[in-house]
Amino acid sequence: MNISKEKKIEMLKAVRNHLEYKLLGKQKSYLLEDEFYDEKYGLFVTLHEKGDLRGCIGLIKGIKPLRSGIIEMAESAAFQDPRFSPVTKDELDDIEIEISILSPLKEIDDWQKIIPGEHGVVMSDNFHQAVFLPQVATEQNWNLDTMLRNLAMKARIDPESYKDDGIKYKIFTATIFSEKDEK
Repeated sequence: MNISKEKKIEMLKAVRNHLEYKLLGKQKSYLLEDEFYDEKYGLFVTLHEKGDLRGCIGLIKGIKPLRSGIIEMAESAAFQDPRFSPVTKDELDDIEIEISILSPLKEIDDWQKIIPGEHGVVMSDNFHQAVFLPQVATEQNWNLDTMLRNLAMKARIDPESYKDDGIKYKIFTATIFSEKDEK
């Protein structure tokens, strides 16, 4: 997906502003009126603090317009990610915001079609599901087997079962941008 630099900066600023509004009581601002923000895409907001993951929450499918989805996912990543305590106002200056806008999901019939670093992956069996964004494999320096074993563990599936016929895969790509990239 081709998103202009201006829109990327605007979305990152909107997330930053919303966190400042929630933590510091600063005046709330809104995304500009633009039909683009009314479109529905899967999206994730990831927060890093001094390079370490600090929160990541998203929507795999486009069920909300970007306008509201980005803000809701930012708030969830900052204050509701169960892996972390809520972000505090003292941490805000050290938080770096990253947004991933997802392509539609595509079911695949062969796990070997997955390209680590290019594809995000949803793995599921009949009872469990987990997702990795495309950048996870690259950040962790994982090959395909290592990525899928880790994804299986995240889904609470036997790590060696990722090759089994009962495991289903959906892939997607993402347009990923962050405050450090757009400065």
